[in-house]
Amino acid sequence: MPTTFGSLRRLVLTPSLASVTFAGRGFPADPTETTERLEAVPRAVVCGFEWGIDSRSQWEVERRLALVDPEQRGFAYEGATMAFTVLDAMGRGRRTRDLLTGSGQPHIFLAYIGIGFAMARLPRPLWSKVLPDLTGTPYHPTMSWLAVDGYGFDLAYFHTRRWVDEQRRPKPYPWQGAPEYFQRAVDQGIGRALWFIHGGSPRQVAAAVRRFGPDRQADLWGGVGLASTFAGGSPAEGLAVLCDEAGPYRAELAQGSVFASKARAYAGHVPGHTEAASTALTGLSVEAAAKLADDCVPDGAPAAAVAGGLPPYELWRANVRAHFRDTGDLLRPAPRPAAQAAAPRPEAPAKRPRPQK
Repeated sequence: MPTTFGSLRRLVLTPSLASVTFAGRGFPADPTETTERLEAVPRAVVCGFEWGIDSRSQWEVERRLALVDPEQRGFAYEGATMAFTVLDAMGRGRRTRDLLTGSGQPHIFLAYIGIGFAMARLPRPLWSKVLPDLTGTPYHPTMSWLAVDGYGFDLAYFHTRRWVDEQRRPKPYPWQGAPEYFQRAVDQGIGRALWFIHGGSPRQVAAAVRRFGPDRQADLWGGVGLASTFAGGSPAEGLAVLCDEAGPYRAELAQGSVFASKARAYAGHVPGHTEAASTALTGLSVEAAAKLADDCVPDGAPAAAVAGGLPPYELWRANVRAHFRDTGDLLRPAPRPAAQAAAPRPEAPAKRPRPQK
């Protein structure tokens, strides 16, 4: 049963289900079967948040989360993690750690995103308290950059005018000791949000990405690849259009797709749309894409180290992109000099080539 204070917190902090719909946010996407599928994602997050912020025990939250359909369960864990992070940061507790070392571990990729949602609602002085000590668990702290991705998604989804239309940039924060990389991780989250804001329409999403400066488009495309593969929302022909629209950023699109496949495989449930998107965007099955992700983990670098200004998370992403750039029959990006590849952010070609007819 919920506590009185928990109920008050829920009323104050939880967005209504109507407010997270595309119509409620004022997004330009037309109501379709696709948008209905995508709208189920924020609804699942809201439900998970309500259960987390309102309940007496982790046991109760876990039993509620177990009732969610496996396709949406990870999103509900996002919401529950967001709630526990807010509670832990504002007081004293280890709810988040207990959840993510327990039943939340298979959903760790999305749980990190939930931490980012909490960051968007907490003052920056409390951010030092949001990441629990998960030493010894897989992918920690390397993949904790997904929390910054989640922060960027939240900014774009709930404050679209400022962060998408006006293309503001948040003040850097030294996440994992790499403040210069903070904006890039935020942009991946904004790219994911663009997939939702435009209802999974490949041409509209691509047009939205191209309205950003060239220095931001690569990471935005990585976010698009993540969202289109994990959340779905586009038929096979739409995914083919997405590949064409990505042009020189095919490697970034494929890299995002690979990470989405890894997250789905690790959670133990792979919906049909994820398998279809992985094949279309990478030429690989989800199983093969997940193996590629494992094979591309950077060797020898401590998880929290920063090499040349780039955290291990970015080195991991770069290894995946390099794999696809070596398969010229799948991807046709312009080659990059070695010095450029090591720069904090890749530059875009001056003009995007037209797809071959």
